[in-house]
Amino acid sequence: MDERAALALLADDLPAAGDDAAVVGEQVLTTDMLHERTDFPAGTTRYTAGWRAVGASLSDVAAMGAEATAAVAVYAAPTFDPEELRAFVRGAQDVCAYVEADYVGGDLDDHGEFTVATTALGRTTDPVRRSGAEPGDALCVTGTLGRSGAALRLFDRGDHEWANELFRFTPRVVPGLAISSSATAMIDSSDGLARSLHQLADASDCGFAVETPLPIDDAVDDVTDGPADRRELGVFFGEDFELVFTTPPDSLPGLRDVCGVPISRIGTVTDDEAVTLDDVDLPDRGYTHGEE
Repeated sequence: MDERAALALLADDLPAAGDDAAVVGEQVLTTDMLHERTDFPAGTTRYTAGWRAVGASLSDVAAMGAEATAAVAVYAAPTFDPEELRAFVRGAQDVCAYVEADYVGGDLDDHGEFTVATTALGRTTDPVRRSGAEPGDALCVTGTLGRSGAALRLFDRGDHEWANELFRFTPRVVPGLAISSSATAMIDSSDGLARSLHQLADASDCGFAVETPLPIDDAVDDVTDGPADRRELGVFFGEDFELVFTTPPDSLPGLRDVCGVPISRIGTVTDDEAVTLDDVDLPDRGYTHGEE
């Protein structure tokens, strides 16, 4: 059973689940777990691991259109190396400071594999759900796609400095706050653009007509062998933590003025259930924990 099947199994027991974060009153709450074997390639520094692990949870807060307030982490490793531990905490503190949140501690544990569990808190009076997209809305994405896929290729080739730089993505908390005033639905792209679109379509009972060109990061061109490989990293790989959202088309100029990061319109919400890229069905494929 993979992650998606497990979530489907629990759906009846957890009816409030299904967005990027839980909403409790005006608080949003989210938690994530990352492992060395699956999430931190050889060459990932502990500073990058701290930044990326906490950033992943902050990205979920961003996808709710919420202000980030605080984060904690569980750091588990076979041994507690002082320099590695300090570097991890610095990374966690720095990514929180970047989005004006506080890193307030966590827990330490011994474990056979370096593992991190993170929790982030946020606040909003008007969360953006995945379920509000309307036919005719513009489909948009912040930033660029494929950075993490490119980083993985760079780790493999031994270019660790550049790979670590790409791995330290910027959680879109501040843009998410700006977008929230007009967004009808929103999700972060942690599972890849294609899967994120299918998740939005399922939640909003709609479809999407996506069109190229897509905002693929320049780094992807340095590590891929052609259009198919480029598409694989940009559309399906995931772990880019950009915001994918829908909004009325006439709100786009104003959002671009206040967002602070590039916004690309990549398509339109449709009233059927199809998700297409250049009029061809886009497979519901992306990163899934536990997938064979």
